[in-house]
Amino acid sequence: MNATGQTAVFGKRKEPHTVIIARGNEIRHFTVRPWLAATAGTVAAAVAVGYLLATSYLVLRDDLIGAATARQARIQHAYEDRISALRAQVDRITSRQLLDQQLMETKVSELLARQSQLSERNGRLGPVLDEAQRVAAPSPEPKPADERAQITITPSEAPQPLAFASAAASRPFSFWSTRSSTEDKDSRADRADKLFVAINKSLRSIEDEQVEHIGALTDNAYQTADAISDTLESAGLPLAEDYGKSDVGGPLVALDRATMFDSKVKELDQALEALDKLKNQARKLPLANPAAGRAISSNFGVRKDPLIGTPALHSGMDFRAPYGSTARATAAGVVTKAGWNGGYGRMVEIDHGGGFATRYAHLSKILVAPDQKIAAGDAIGEVGSSGRSTGPHLHYEVRRKGDAVDPLRFIKAGKKLGQYL
Repeated sequence: MNATGQTAVFGKRKEPHTVIIARGNEIRHFTVRPWLAATAGTVAAAVAVGYLLATSYLVLRDDLIGAATARQARIQHAYEDRISALRAQVDRITSRQLLDQQLMETKVSELLARQSQLSERNGRLGPVLDEAQRVAAPSPEPKPADERAQITITPSEAPQPLAFASAAASRPFSFWSTRSSTEDKDSRADRADKLFVAINKSLRSIEDEQVEHIGALTDNAYQTADAISDTLESAGLPLAEDYGKSDVGGPLVALDRATMFDSKVKELDQALEALDKLKNQARKLPLANPAAGRAISSNFGVRKDPLIGTPALHSGMDFRAPYGSTARATAAGVVTKAGWNGGYGRMVEIDHGGGFATRYAHLSKILVAPDQKIAAGDAIGEVGSSGRSTGPHLHYEVRRKGDAVDPLRFIKAGKKLGQYL
């Protein structure tokens, strides 16, 4: 090795750096090795990078934490909005269910009220129909509307609304299950509405049939009364003085369905009352035939007397009948005479009221006594030939206020009125 530090093999050797520090008389020197410098540079760089990273963290920490917090807040708000929307949907469905339930309860209450009204009407119609059957002429049997009116609707049998609110409170909420239950509820609500419509239509039909039947009975009563009145008038027989005459007037008040039934029932009552009064008056008249099926041998009026052959007034009409056949009263009344009466022979006289009386003469036997009450059709005696008579027959007279009138017009009127009385 030479002084210059060179060798023949490796060449010139690289000397390390020396750091000399002089302070006064003191001199210090340090030898800086390359690896030591590299290590020191590396450590310095690492410290610088660490310092920069620490400084950046300290500066940006709040922003990072704020961003994370904001993200969490956004997620929480999204969940809260979702929950609020689901709750709002639950409230809407619950409210709709409650409204549907109230609507159904209202409809059921209306149907129950209408059923109660129909039952009440049926109770009112019973006596009226009985009275109509008693007073009016026979008419075709009505449709069994009264039986149909007995449709029973109770809350337990009525369509039950869905109790969604209580169900939602008792079990977890599910959007998809809610949709399916809503669809099922809609279908059930539609079926309930159709059922209500069908029942309402049936009840309306029953009401219409009741009103129609009452109207038919009223028309029938008026027609019967008019027929009786026309028949009696055509026969010249008296009528009730107030029949067909009334002082009427007043404002026009339109009828609605609520008052139609009461108005029709009232009108039917009035028609039946008028008809009953007219029938009672007609029944007091001697309209029946005292010897039904027997031939008339002599009419009322002027004729040749059968005994002396001169014209004479025949105050009644004669019925040719076998000896002992039955003579019957032509109307209800009270026996005023029952015994021998001159040329009448054995005679029965009946007072029918209203100035009318009938006589049954030439009897062979008398079956009643004075002051005895008689009904129409009762047997009052047997046919004979007592008194001024040429053979067995029944002499029949009708007297009005003591005057003899033609019995034939009474008998003809009675034949026409037989179907009504």
